[in-house]
Amino acid sequence: MLDMGINILFQGKNLERMLNGLLVSFRIAFIAIIISSILGIIFGIIMTSKKTWVKVLCRIYLETVRIIPVLVWLFIFYFGVTKALKIHLDGEIVSIIVFTLWGTAEMGDIVRGSVTSLPKHQRESGKAIGLTENQIYYYIIIPQAVRRMLPGAINLATRMIKTTSLVVLIGVVEVLKVGQQIIESGILKNPTAPFYIYSFIFVLYFIICYPISLLSKWLEKKWES
Repeated sequence: MLDMGINILFQGKNLERMLNGLLVSFRIAFIAIIISSILGIIFGIIMTSKKTWVKVLCRIYLETVRIIPVLVWLFIFYFGVTKALKIHLDGEIVSIIVFTLWGTAEMGDIVRGSVTSLPKHQRESGKAIGLTENQIYYYIIIPQAVRRMLPGAINLATRMIKTTSLVVLIGVVEVLKVGQQIIESGILKNPTAPFYIYSFIFVLYFIICYPISLLSKWLEKKWES
């Protein structure tokens, strides 16, 4: 059984190719997480605006991103937007753009919820001692909001890492695509290769995501106490 499947991981450069594919997945997620975290904080603060038209526009963006699946957004940008604008974008670039748009919307809602959950008297106290609106956000609102939003932000990062597996459908050679290539090249010699390849991919995602999930739970318990 061992010779029929698991050894395919160690033939040639298969293991190296798998790890390089994982690096592509992680790079897409990492860049998207960094950019969407910055934009999401800005978007979340904008969402707390009392102006009706601002709230409406923010809600339209948030719900549009949420309602349409990430896979559809990947297709829209990779096959639709690039063709309509007559430009060529690499699948990895398209993936980063889509994941950034998704992450910004989700992070913005997390920030909005964290900011609006703070007691109103804290803002009023800041005004009472002469702080400007920017100073209130910098010294009072944001430090407390970060503490409340961090577990949710970490969970979002985990979701983004796992969802990168969808980019294989627009031709990005990430870990899942590499696994499929290895299986196709050795399926006749190793009938059980798919089981071992996909199990190995599962282990790779688990090694990355599970510690992040534990960190989120630890932070929630620490700050609730």
